Amino acid sequence: MEILCLGLSHHTAPVEIRERFAIAEARAGELARELASYPGLSEGVVVSTCNRVEFYAVAHEPGRGFDLLRQFLCERGLDVDGAGFFERLADDGVRHLFRVVSGLESMVLGETEILGQVKKAYQAAQDARATSRHLNKLFQRAFNVAKEVRTQTNITRGSVSVGSVAVELAEKIFGKLTSCRVMILGAGETSELTAGALQARGVKTLFVANRSHERAVALAEKMGGSALHFDDWTSQFGEVDILIGSTAAPHHVLTREKLAPIMAKRRHRPLFCIDLAVPRDIDPAVNQLEGVYLYDIDSLQSIASQSMEERRQELGVCQKLIERHVGEFSDWFAKPHPLGNPVGGLPMRNNGGASAPGGAASGGTAPQSV
Repeated sequence: MEILCLGLSHHTAPVEIRERFAIAEARAGELARELASYPGLSEGVVVSTCNRVEFYAVAHEPGRGFDLLRQFLCERGLDVDGAGFFERLADDGVRHLFRVVSGLESMVLGETEILGQVKKAYQAAQDARATSRHLNKLFQRAFNVAKEVRTQTNITRGSVSVGSVAVELAEKIFGKLTSCRVMILGAGETSELTAGALQARGVKTLFVANRSHERAVALAEKMGGSALHFDDWTSQFGEVDILIGSTAAPHHVLTREKLAPIMAKRRHRPLFCIDLAVPRDIDPAVNQLEGVYLYDIDSLQSIASQSMEERRQELGVCQKLIERHVGEFSDWFAKPHPLGNPVGGLPMRNNGGASAPGGAASGGTAPQSV
């Protein structure tokens, strides 16, 4: 048997590709269950966030796993060939997951939001009875690795969420944010982190709109803002300076056609839009409107890279810690167990080095509104 990871991320594909493969929150557990029951494969976990989509599985027969996994996805309308997907096999797949949950593969190095997202993806797979001995052990070990990285290194110091980077960008544009009026579309974890960063920078006027009005009310009350019914959010849009999109909608929430008449009434007052959602909430065409300045999730990458030097210095410590855990998991995986040898007597280890973000592959709480 072999552990497989097939995925794509901001390292390998732009947002317009990633959004094509984004898996809806309600679909992740069901897809993991289907994956776990596919002939030649067993167990499955599907991770889908704003910056990555990854499929984890166990292949019965070494050497055929990725072909079966690609075939499985193609049969469900996800043609992954040539779309920036990478392959991670055996130790490389284990190492990759440990790096992901530790924030080492994130756009914002050391960000902590990814750990909660992977935990929810794993829980969805468990609830769907898609995991068993191997992936249960793998993901539980991964969460322990992330905990050690966070407590034993300084990799999480500073701005460690996409939301906080978005707020830093807004501050570069407007200077002090105390007089800015901000609207957030969405009330998930990313929205909450972004709202918290806005509040810390002095924002006093905050509107929250969400399809579940109760969640909008809860977030608005927590942040001292105002909740709006999702169908009515444009009623307060005339005076908004900053719009942040972070919903789980499968289509554009704000289009050029919807925004154009609103901008005409604003009398040349600029609008700064940050789209943190994948699929994107805001139609890229709005950037063609006069006075509208749109940044999507990929636009934030250059901002995020400017203040990471201190965290980069911790990478060596993190990688040594991860390698120790990869070796321990590999030794466990190779041992016989009551149901037989899970790897057919073959050692799992196939690459002793750590893979860098976006590097070449060896063979190549549900996720939030991002």
